[in-house]
Amino acid sequence: MKTDTLEVPGARLYYEVRGSGPVLLLIPGGPTDAGVFAGLAAALADRHTVVAYDPRGNSRSTLSELPGEDLLDLHADDAAALLALFGEEPADVMGSSGGGLTGLTLAARHPKRVRTLVAHEPPVVELLPEAARQREISAEVYDTYVQHGVGPAMRRFMEVSGLGGTAEAMPPPPPEAQEVMARNLDFFLAHTWRAFDGFTPDFDALRSGGARVVVGVGEGSEGQLAHRAALALAARLGAPPVVFPGDHGGFGERPEEFADLLHQVLRGS
Repeated sequence: MKTDTLEVPGARLYYEVRGSGPVLLLIPGGPTDAGVFAGLAAALADRHTVVAYDPRGNSRSTLSELPGEDLLDLHADDAAALLALFGEEPADVMGSSGGGLTGLTLAARHPKRVRTLVAHEPPVVELLPEAARQREISAEVYDTYVQHGVGPAMRRFMEVSGLGGTAEAMPPPPPEAQEVMARNLDFFLAHTWRAFDGFTPDFDALRSGGARVVVGVGEGSEGQLAHRAALALAARLGAPPVVFPGDHGGFGERPEEFADLLHQVLRGS
Protein backbone atom coordinates (compact mmCIF):
# COMPACT_ATOMS: atom_id res chain seq x y z
CA MET A 1 0.00 0.00 0.00
CA LYS A 2 1.23 3.49 -0.90
CA THR A 3 -0.01 6.61 0.87
CA ASP A 4 0.14 10.27 -0.10
CA THR A 5 -1.67 13.57 0.30
CA LEU A 6 -3.25 15.98 -2.18
CA GLU A 7 -3.73 19.71 -1.65
CA VAL A 8 -7.21 20.92 -2.61
CA PRO A 9 -8.90 24.23 -1.86
CA GLY A 10 -9.47 24.37 1.90
CA ALA A 11 -8.01 20.96 2.74
CA ARG A 12 -5.22 18.40 2.40
CA LEU A 13 -6.57 14.96 1.45
CA TYR A 14 -4.97 11.73 2.66
CA TYR A 15 -5.29 8.76 0.28
CA GLU A 16 -4.10 5.17 -0.09
CA VAL A 17 -3.38 3.18 -3.26
CA ARG A 18 -3.24 -0.61 -3.62
CA GLY A 19 -2.90 -2.98 -6.54
CA SER A 20 -2.91 -2.50 -10.31
CA GLY A 21 -5.46 -2.45 -13.09
CA PRO A 22 -8.46 -0.21 -13.78
CA VAL A 23 -8.82 2.58 -11.23
CA LEU A 24 -11.48 2.12 -8.56
CA LEU A 25 -12.13 4.93 -6.07
CA LEU A 26 -13.74 3.95 -2.74
CA ILE A 27 -15.63 6.72 -0.93
CA PRO A 28 -16.38 6.12 2.77
CA GLY A 29 -19.48 7.43 4.46
CA GLY A 30 -20.30 9.41 7.59
CA PRO A 31 -17.54 9.68 10.20
CA THR A 32 -15.46 6.85 8.71
CA ASP A 33 -12.22 7.00 6.72
CA ALA A 34 -10.16 4.96 4.27
CA GLY A 35 -9.54 2.30 6.91
CA VAL A 36 -13.14 1.10 6.67
CA PHE A 37 -12.26 -0.34 3.24
CA ALA A 38 -9.02 -2.11 4.21
CA GLY A 39 -10.36 -5.62 3.73
CA LEU A 40 -12.27 -4.77 0.56
CA ALA A 41 -9.31 -2.94 -0.98
CA ALA A 42 -7.00 -5.86 -0.27
CA ALA A 43 -9.49 -8.26 -1.86
CA LEU A 44 -9.68 -6.14 -5.03
CA ALA A 45 -6.01 -5.23 -5.41
CA ASP A 46 -5.29 -8.15 -7.75
CA ARG A 47 -7.83 -6.77 -10.23
CA HIS A 48 -7.94 -2.99 -9.69
CA THR A 49 -5.86 0.01 -8.73
CA VAL A 50 -7.82 0.70 -5.56
CA VAL A 51 -7.81 4.25 -4.21
CA ALA A 52 -9.35 4.95 -0.80
CA TYR A 53 -9.22 8.24 1.08
CA ASP A 54 -10.30 10.15 4.15
CA PRO A 55 -12.93 12.75 3.20
CA ARG A 56 -12.00 16.29 4.15
CA GLY A 57 -12.45 16.89 7.87
CA ASN A 58 -12.12 13.18 8.70
CA SER A 59 -9.05 11.60 10.31
CA ARG A 60 -5.91 12.43 8.29
CA SER A 61 -7.55 14.79 5.76
CA THR A 62 -7.02 18.11 7.47
CA LEU A 63 -8.79 21.40 6.90
CA SER A 64 -7.28 24.81 6.28
CA GLU A 65 -10.75 26.36 6.45
CA LEU A 66 -14.15 25.20 7.65
CA PRO A 67 -16.62 24.22 4.92
CA GLY A 68 -19.89 26.02 4.31
CA GLU A 69 -23.22 24.66 3.15
CA ASP A 70 -21.60 23.38 -0.06
CA LEU A 71 -19.76 20.54 1.71
CA LEU A 72 -21.28 17.83 -0.48
CA ASP A 73 -20.15 19.66 -3.62
CA LEU A 74 -16.68 20.02 -2.07
CA HIS A 75 -16.59 16.27 -1.37
CA ALA A 76 -17.47 15.59 -5.01
CA ASP A 77 -14.84 18.02 -6.26
CA ASP A 78 -12.27 16.40 -3.96
CA ALA A 79 -13.08 12.97 -5.42
CA ALA A 80 -12.71 14.37 -8.94
CA ALA A 81 -9.33 15.89 -8.03
CA LEU A 82 -8.14 12.53 -6.71
CA LEU A 83 -9.25 10.75 -9.87
CA ALA A 84 -7.39 13.32 -11.98
CA LEU A 85 -4.14 12.06 -10.43
CA PHE A 86 -4.68 8.73 -12.20
CA GLY A 87 -5.26 9.97 -15.73
CA GLU A 88 -7.99 11.36 -17.93
CA GLU A 89 -9.91 8.13 -18.53
CA PRO A 90 -13.20 7.69 -16.60
CA ALA A 91 -12.77 5.55 -13.49
CA ASP A 92 -14.99 3.29 -11.44
CA VAL A 93 -16.31 4.51 -8.10
CA MET A 94 -17.97 2.81 -5.14
CA GLY A 95 -19.50 5.00 -2.44
CA SER A 96 -20.93 3.61 0.78
CA SER A 97 -23.79 5.25 2.71
CA GLY A 98 -23.02 8.98 2.76
CA GLY A 99 -20.16 8.22 0.40
CA GLY A 100 -22.85 7.15 -2.05
CA LEU A 101 -24.29 10.66 -1.87
CA THR A 102 -20.83 12.01 -2.68
CA GLY A 103 -20.62 9.55 -5.57
CA LEU A 104 -23.96 10.66 -6.98
CA THR A 105 -22.87 14.29 -6.76
CA LEU A 106 -19.53 13.42 -8.38
CA ALA A 107 -21.26 11.67 -11.30
CA ALA A 108 -23.56 14.68 -11.77
CA ARG A 109 -20.87 17.40 -11.45
CA HIS A 110 -17.96 15.56 -13.09
CA PRO A 111 -19.50 12.93 -15.40
CA LYS A 112 -16.35 12.56 -17.51
CA ARG A 113 -14.51 11.31 -14.43
CA VAL A 114 -16.87 8.38 -13.77
CA ARG A 115 -17.35 5.21 -15.82
CA THR A 116 -19.47 3.24 -13.34
CA LEU A 117 -20.70 4.42 -9.94
CA VAL A 118 -21.90 1.82 -7.45
CA ALA A 119 -23.87 3.66 -4.77
CA HIS A 120 -24.24 1.22 -1.86
CA GLU A 121 -27.22 2.13 0.32
CA PRO A 122 -26.99 5.92 -0.05
CA PRO A 123 -29.47 7.49 2.42
CA VAL A 124 -31.45 9.47 -0.17
CA VAL A 125 -34.32 9.85 2.29
CA GLU A 126 -35.89 12.69 0.30
CA LEU A 127 -37.18 9.98 -2.06
CA LEU A 128 -39.17 8.27 0.72
CA PRO A 129 -42.82 9.01 1.57
CA GLU A 130 -41.79 10.08 5.08
CA ALA A 131 -39.20 12.59 3.87
CA ALA A 132 -40.72 15.49 5.81
CA ARG A 133 -40.58 13.51 9.06
CA GLN A 134 -36.98 12.51 8.34
CA ARG A 135 -36.03 16.16 7.98
CA GLU A 136 -37.57 16.79 11.40
CA ILE A 137 -35.58 13.89 12.85
CA SER A 138 -32.38 15.20 11.28
CA ALA A 139 -32.99 18.56 12.93
CA GLU A 140 -33.60 16.79 16.26
CA VAL A 141 -30.26 14.99 16.03
CA TYR A 142 -28.42 18.19 15.15
CA ASP A 143 -30.11 20.16 17.94
CA THR A 144 -29.28 17.36 20.39
CA TYR A 145 -25.64 17.61 19.33
CA VAL A 146 -25.57 21.39 19.75
CA GLN A 147 -27.25 21.29 23.15
CA HIS A 148 -25.92 18.07 24.68
CA GLY A 149 -22.92 16.87 22.66
CA VAL A 150 -21.85 13.86 20.64
CA GLY A 151 -23.01 11.01 22.88
CA PRO A 152 -26.70 11.98 23.21
CA ALA A 153 -26.85 12.96 19.53
CA MET A 154 -25.49 9.60 18.37
CA ARG A 155 -27.87 7.73 20.67
CA ARG A 156 -30.73 9.63 19.06
CA PHE A 157 -29.30 8.91 15.61
CA MET A 158 -29.13 5.16 16.29
CA GLU A 159 -32.69 5.14 17.57
CA VAL A 160 -34.14 6.82 14.48
CA SER A 161 -31.86 5.56 11.70
CA GLY A 162 -33.29 2.06 11.46
CA LEU A 163 -29.80 0.57 11.79
CA GLY A 164 -30.77 -1.76 14.60
CA GLY A 165 -33.03 -0.31 17.26
CA THR A 166 -31.75 1.58 20.27
CA ALA A 167 -28.09 2.30 20.88
CA GLU A 168 -28.18 0.00 23.91
CA ALA A 169 -29.32 -2.93 21.74
CA MET A 170 -26.50 -2.57 19.22
CA PRO A 171 -23.21 -4.44 19.62
CA PRO A 172 -20.24 -2.12 20.10
CA PRO A 173 -18.04 -1.61 17.04
CA PRO A 174 -14.48 -2.99 17.12
CA PRO A 175 -11.95 -0.85 19.04
CA GLU A 176 -10.32 0.55 15.89
CA ALA A 177 -13.72 1.64 14.55
CA GLN A 178 -14.55 3.25 17.88
CA GLU A 179 -11.32 5.23 17.66
CA VAL A 180 -12.14 6.49 14.16
CA MET A 181 -15.68 7.41 15.17
CA ALA A 182 -14.49 9.28 18.25
CA ARG A 183 -12.02 11.22 16.12
CA ASN A 184 -14.58 12.26 13.50
CA LEU A 185 -17.99 12.48 15.14
CA ASP A 186 -17.76 16.15 16.02
CA PHE A 187 -17.12 17.11 12.39
CA PHE A 188 -19.77 14.67 11.18
CA LEU A 189 -22.48 16.10 13.41
CA ALA A 190 -21.46 19.74 13.07
CA HIS A 191 -21.02 19.75 9.28
CA THR A 192 -21.57 16.52 7.34
CA TRP A 193 -24.91 15.65 8.93
CA ARG A 194 -26.57 18.86 7.83
CA ALA A 195 -24.86 18.88 4.42
CA PHE A 196 -26.50 15.55 3.59
CA ASP A 197 -29.88 16.63 4.97
CA GLY A 198 -32.47 17.14 2.23
CA PHE A 199 -30.19 15.82 -0.52
CA THR A 200 -31.83 14.92 -3.83
CA PRO A 201 -29.73 13.66 -6.76
CA ASP A 202 -29.59 15.72 -9.93
CA PHE A 203 -31.38 13.10 -12.01
CA ASP A 204 -31.23 15.15 -15.22
CA ALA A 205 -27.45 15.48 -14.92
CA LEU A 206 -27.07 11.78 -14.08
CA ARG A 207 -29.11 10.73 -17.09
CA SER A 208 -27.33 13.04 -19.51
CA GLY A 209 -23.83 12.70 -18.11
CA GLY A 210 -22.97 9.26 -19.42
CA ALA A 211 -21.82 7.66 -16.16
CA ARG A 212 -23.37 4.26 -15.44
CA VAL A 213 -25.06 4.33 -12.02
CA VAL A 214 -25.72 1.09 -10.14
CA VAL A 215 -27.54 1.05 -6.80
CA GLY A 216 -26.49 -1.53 -4.23
CA VAL A 217 -28.39 -2.81 -1.20
CA GLY A 218 -27.39 -5.22 1.56
CA GLU A 219 -29.05 -8.58 1.80
CA GLY A 220 -29.10 -8.21 5.59
CA SER A 221 -30.38 -4.63 5.87
CA GLU A 222 -33.87 -5.01 4.44
CA GLY A 223 -36.30 -2.58 6.07
CA GLN A 224 -33.63 -0.20 7.30
CA LEU A 225 -33.79 3.44 6.31
CA ALA A 226 -30.80 3.48 3.94
CA HIS A 227 -31.92 0.23 2.31
CA ARG A 228 -35.40 1.61 1.63
CA ALA A 229 -33.93 4.86 0.32
CA ALA A 230 -31.66 2.92 -2.03
CA LEU A 231 -34.62 0.99 -3.39
CA ALA A 232 -36.41 4.28 -4.06
CA LEU A 233 -33.32 5.59 -5.84
CA ALA A 234 -33.08 2.48 -8.01
CA ALA A 235 -36.74 2.86 -8.95
CA ARG A 236 -36.19 6.49 -9.99
CA LEU A 237 -33.18 5.48 -12.07
CA GLY A 238 -35.19 2.70 -13.70
CA ALA A 239 -32.84 -0.19 -12.94
CA PRO A 240 -33.08 -2.95 -10.31
CA PRO A 241 -30.64 -2.75 -7.40
CA VAL A 242 -27.79 -5.21 -6.94
CA VAL A 243 -28.02 -7.19 -3.69
CA PHE A 244 -24.62 -7.34 -1.99
CA PRO A 245 -23.63 -9.73 0.82
CA GLY A 246 -23.95 -8.48 4.39
CA ASP A 247 -25.85 -5.50 5.67
CA HIS A 248 -25.20 -1.74 5.52
CA GLY A 249 -21.50 -2.39 6.13
CA GLY A 250 -21.27 -5.66 4.22
CA PHE A 251 -17.98 -4.69 2.54
CA GLY A 252 -16.34 -4.86 5.97
CA GLU A 253 -18.12 -7.98 7.21
CA ARG A 254 -17.65 -10.12 4.09
CA PRO A 255 -14.98 -8.35 2.03
CA GLU A 256 -14.05 -11.25 -0.25
CA GLU A 257 -17.63 -11.96 -1.32
CA PHE A 258 -18.42 -8.26 -1.62
CA ALA A 259 -15.29 -7.73 -3.74
CA ASP A 260 -16.17 -10.56 -6.13
CA LEU A 261 -19.65 -9.21 -6.76
CA LEU A 262 -18.44 -5.62 -7.04
CA HIS A 263 -15.85 -6.72 -9.62
CA GLN A 264 -18.58 -8.48 -11.63
CA VAL A 265 -20.77 -5.38 -11.52
CA LEU A 266 -17.93 -3.15 -12.66
CA ARG A 267 -17.22 -5.52 -15.54
CA GLY A 268 -20.85 -5.18 -16.54
CA SER A 269 -21.65 -8.86 -15.97
